[in-house]
Amino acid sequence: MTTLPRSALTVLAVPAFKDNYLWLIHDGFNAAVVDPGDAQPILAALAENGLALTAILLTHHHADHIGGVQELLRHARVPVFGPRNDGIDAVTRPLGEGDRIAVPGLGLDLRVLDVPGHTLGHIAYVRETPGEHWLFCGDTLFAGGCGRVFEGTPAQMADSLGKLAALPEDTKVFCAHEYTLSNLRFAQEVEPGNKQLSQRLIEDGAKRDRDEPTVPSTIGLEKLTNPFLRYQEPGIVRTLVTEGKLENGASPVETFAALRAWKNTF
Repeated sequence: MTTLPRSALTVLAVPAFKDNYLWLIHDGFNAAVVDPGDAQPILAALAENGLALTAILLTHHHADHIGGVQELLRHARVPVFGPRNDGIDAVTRPLGEGDRIAVPGLGLDLRVLDVPGHTLGHIAYVRETPGEHWLFCGDTLFAGGCGRVFEGTPAQMADSLGKLAALPEDTKVFCAHEYTLSNLRFAQEVEPGNKQLSQRLIEDGAKRDRDEPTVPSTIGLEKLTNPFLRYQEPGIVRTLVTEGKLENGASPVETFAALRAWKNTF
């Protein structure tokens, strides 16, 4: 990571654990962190870039997303924004669908969406500034895939992904894991005739060969290549039926559930 001068808001990817991305939103002076599963990489990035932490934003309760919160709070007394219904004791500013927040110190306004499925209380944050559409979606939507349905139902996850797919196509998707290549290999198995998908696999493979992140993606790209946003496409349905994963005449929710179940064992 290199030191950046003060500028318009920037999002810095801070790698953690095996494949997590912790997102640091900053203006060269102040910073907010999204889903700090580990405090140490964030503290290092703050020091390296001369940044003061002004807020913590959480999407859901899993340890690799909240594990660094208490350590960060020992270094900076800042508000902790997070879902009101996901059991996170550290949250001081509980949020849900339709809430809007102004992130302290950054002049950043975000809208909150409820996106249950991965967890029951999972939320996402959306920036809607003209020309700067951002989505921080935790483990709901991934580049080329989606999160496992741990606590919710396939119907909830499908509805949540539909809500995200309705965002502007230039929305940058800041998801929380580097799962892209494995997701795209599964997508190609499901929809082998998708030329945009084949090209994306080449391009993202080249990024990983250079040790570069494949995220952020965009909503537009996801709608062209992500099977979990395309699960009602006839070709995907045919593949599921041909592979014995789905009965003819299944409902859209049954189709989504079959697709997610296949990915679980791929």
